[in-house]
Amino acid sequence: MAGCRLAGVWDKDVTEVIGVTEKLLAVGTRKGLFIGRGRGGTWEFDESPYFNAQAVYSVAIDTRGERPRLLAGGDSAHWGPSVFHSDDLGRTWTEPAQPAVKFPKDTEASLERVWQLHPAAAEPDVVYAGTEPAALYRSEDRGESFELVRPLWEHPTRSKWVPGGGGEGLHTVLTDKRDPRAVTVAVSTAGVFRTKDGGANWEPSNSGVSAVFLPDPNPEFGQCVHKVARDAADPDRLYLQNHWGVYRSDDAGAHWTDIGEGLPSTFGFAVAAHPHRGETAYVFPITADADRVPAGHRCRVFRTADAGKSWEPLAAGLPQEDHYGTVLRDAMCTDDSDPAGVYFGNRNGEVYASADDGDSWRQLASHLPDVLCVRAAVVA
Repeated sequence: MAGCRLAGVWDKDVTEVIGVTEKLLAVGTRKGLFIGRGRGGTWEFDESPYFNAQAVYSVAIDTRGERPRLLAGGDSAHWGPSVFHSDDLGRTWTEPAQPAVKFPKDTEASLERVWQLHPAAAEPDVVYAGTEPAALYRSEDRGESFELVRPLWEHPTRSKWVPGGGGEGLHTVLTDKRDPRAVTVAVSTAGVFRTKDGGANWEPSNSGVSAVFLPDPNPEFGQCVHKVARDAADPDRLYLQNHWGVYRSDDAGAHWTDIGEGLPSTFGFAVAAHPHRGETAYVFPITADADRVPAGHRCRVFRTADAGKSWEPLAAGLPQEDHYGTVLRDAMCTDDSDPAGVYFGNRNGEVYASADDGDSWRQLASHLPDVLCVRAAVVA
């Protein structure tokens, strides 16, 4: 931990917080997983990173069962990628005896990393994994073993998918609490795909999303979608951060509308939705694809409370000087509190948190390795 600063925040006396909820914050970095435990506004981080020297691109906190389960996608330079799980809030971890995620031999592909781990909204034991090369895997044992969703892997458009700057990754998985057969995924740079029949058939779902880097800026697929989030009140409303462009869909992704007006830049990676309040979402604008620093060199989260009709900068408590910390696609999230906790980490190794829907912020950590992903939840 030499060189890292991990801080308690919000200046609450520990004696005042007996009996209050406990939050868990998992921060995946280029060199390990850092876990923070919050109680009554006071945060403590575990002394050492888990998976030391491994890049942790994906984390999930599965609170659906009697006991929360943590999942982490580690990437060892020596042993390769793997999915680990913990049933004691991250204090100890288990790696399955056989690889949890593995490409079948007939695919002639090998796993490069696990980009996404997503507990399904309507099926208690189901977890999805998104990988590079871009593929979707399904687990029915809470993430201990996974099976390739072949119809997406064998989609007729796949031969025309082109890797993005960070690789060809399936980085977003959204499930629908109303219907376990409905799954939405996003791939860089193939765009959004949806299934309505449990994965047997998949359709591109990018109408209205622009691909400014292609000769035809409005293709059926091929958009460089960076992240998609679902609205808390209306499950058919989605928010999408594109490689240039911020969009909203009101029909589960069938059509998209540009909602970027009012932002200092429509380029960015992350988007997150408020866990309870409808029409409320957060983005972190980046200057440009060729200049990947915060827009205007200012550390600001932007929030919409009207589904993208207007945007408000949120900067109270964030650095006011010139700032260069880029927030990656999975490095911003909300927890399930009310008011919501909002969190983000950046490539400067800084982690910030808000306990009041984003109105004010405090720094939780600094001098960490590059922050790749952030996940938070109430666990007690």
